[in-house]
This record gives sequence, C-alpha cells and structure tokens, in this order.
Amino acid sequence: MALKGHRRRPVVALYERIADAVHDGTYPPGSTLPSEPKLAAELGVSRPALREALLLLQEDGLLTVRRGVGRTVNARPPRRGFEHLQPLEELIGGGTGPRVRALLRSLEEPTDFTTQHLLAPARAELRFWESLLGGESGPAALSHEWAAADEVLDRVHPAFAAALRACEQAAEADRAVSMLAVLLGASREVALHAHSGITATLLGRRRGEQLGRPADTPAVLVTQVVRVGDTPVLAAKHMLPTGAPALPVLQSH
Repeated sequence: MALKGHRRRPVVALYERIADAVHDGTYPPGSTLPSEPKLAAELGVSRPALREALLLLQEDGLLTVRRGVGRTVNARPPRRGFEHLQPLEELIGGGTGPRVRALLRSLEEPTDFTTQHLLAPARAELRFWESLLGGESGPAALSHEWAAADEVLDRVHPAFAAALRACEQAAEADRAVSMLAVLLGASREVALHAHSGITATLLGRRRGEQLGRPADTPAVLVTQVVRVGDTPVLAAKHMLPTGAPALPVLQSH
C-alpha cells in the first residue's frame, strides 16, 4: 500500500480548531464550552461533526463532561499509568493469528494529541496508520498509530525508521501489520519503555461505521506511548467496543 501524502481528516481539522481555541485562551482552563448548538453555529459545522471532535477532545484529556454543567476545559492532561507492551492484534486474534486490515497509511501534520505525546514540532511530518484489528467474529478494534518524525527516528531508532519505510513500500491492505508490531520487530537490540491510559468512551459515528457498530456503543480507549530512553517514538489510540476480547493489563507504579 503506497503512503499517501498529507491528509487532514475533517474531524481532526475540527478537533484542532477547538484545541487551538483552548490554547490561545478563547476557552481558558476551567471554562465551560458553549452549548453544542451555539458552538456548532460559531464554528460553522454540523452538530454530528462537532460531537465527534468533542468526543476526541474529551478522550485526549482536554475536556471533561460534568453532568448539569457541560463540557469544561481541563487545566492539564490527566496522568496515565497502565502498561502492557504487546501488539494488540496478537492479544485479540483468538488463536487464529494476527489479522490487520490497513485502512489508511499517510503523512500528517502534528495534532494536539501528537504534539503532547510525541513532542512533535509544528509542520513536522508524522506517519499515521489507521487499521482494523480482527478477532474471530470480525473487526474487534480500531487502531490509530503515529510514529515520531523521521529525523527523530533516524537519530534514536534507525532500525524502526527503516522498517517503517520498508513496510509502507511492500504492504498490502489485507496483509498489513500494526506499527507497534513493526517497532517490536525492529527493537531486539533497543530497550523500549511504554505506558498506556485506559478511558471509557463511546464509538461515535465514524468509528462506529468502521467497526460495524452503532455510534452510541460503549467502548474502551487505550492510549499508548512508547519511548526509547526519554524520546517518544510511537503514540497510539486503540478503540475497543463492547464485546471485544478481554485484554490482560499490567499496572506499573
């Protein structure tokens, strides 16, 4: 599968508009966002599109939903402290072997999420992989994975950078692997450190369509960051809807 050029997904563009308004003080920490109808009118977008972006902002720790109050802006991202470093497709394969279907392989400019977790500078080019991970009865998870910029990988983990390029040149949609699997395969001589956060959420419309589930399906979001030393090299978000296979979780302090 050839790597596509820069592509800003609509929900990501809207996410960034709201995140920028938070960072420039339009919606300062502790403030409450306008109601959905008012905010949608201010931004010139539909309410379903706005709801998707707000869901992502809530999952990434920029917003908190408080009953009777609405969506408030957090002072700082929540701390994350759960750990299990293993390709997700191996955990949910149900003994039938890993099954990964590539939906998108592209280059993206940093978002608020990747700026926070990969320390990516503005205008950097980050590899983005969107994949469906299969279980015995069909798609069981949706994964979004980002690698650090090539110049960072070439400095701290050149084998991972080379493996990513080789995968993108040779990969086929029905014979894909996850970015984390590529990282682990290239890291036999490199020590990795990782941490993951677990959040309860809803699928939302687009992710529901990709997983063949209703938009209001409850789900678990696993956010993972992998480092070489102090340098983050991979950040990922894995969405597992209700009914997905159980995952072992190791908590570290």
